Amino acid sequence: MALTLYFLRHGQTPQSRDNVFCGSGLDPELTPAGRAMAEAFAAAYRRTRWAAIYASPLRRTLETARPLCAALGLEPEVRDGLREIAYGAWEGLAVAAVDQRFHDDHVAWTADPAWYPPTGGESAIAVSRRAIEVVEEVQRRCDGGNVLLVSHKATIRIALCALLGVDVGRFRYRLGCPVGAVSVVELAAHGPLLRALADRAHLPAELRGLDGT
Repeated sequence: MALTLYFLRHGQTPQSRDNVFCGSGLDPELTPAGRAMAEAFAAAYRRTRWAAIYASPLRRTLETARPLCAALGLEPEVRDGLREIAYGAWEGLAVAAVDQRFHDDHVAWTADPAWYPPTGGESAIAVSRRAIEVVEEVQRRCDGGNVLLVSHKATIRIALCALLGVDVGRFRYRLGCPVGAVSVVELAAHGPLLRALADRAHLPAELRGLDGT
């Protein structure tokens, strides 16, 4: 049986709603809509047979994992490698403010975030290394089955790029990952196979239509 990875982005937070940088330096809770997204995922996927559930240590991911874990009687396995990219001095700022205050760094990061990190933050290459270490751990521990990894927008897109052979420096422009979305990768005999990207079919229309990122 193939090993299938489900990369779930956490539900809505105030920062995702307002479209400001929110990395590992901020630890907000979910909004009521974000908690509803978590409940909707749990309702849709509670009958899936899960070999394991992993999550980032940040509150927004643990809150997102909680309804499914409660339904299954499982505890998430917390891994630091799944935390969000560190945005450094940009945490909590909108794009326009970052471009004004840290213009040169923002231009460099926009052109190639693989090697140019946010001011005082983390490069996509660094995120890729730690995220793929978690995937490799999962491969060692699980011969097959379904594994859920609850993580964050940038981290999921970077991990998907690394698995699928896409330049991680293009993660912001090649893959979508809205709040509450799940992307599915089967680790098949011929390598990683993308089964679903940013699927939100488990969410009701009113949650899929919310503003934000």
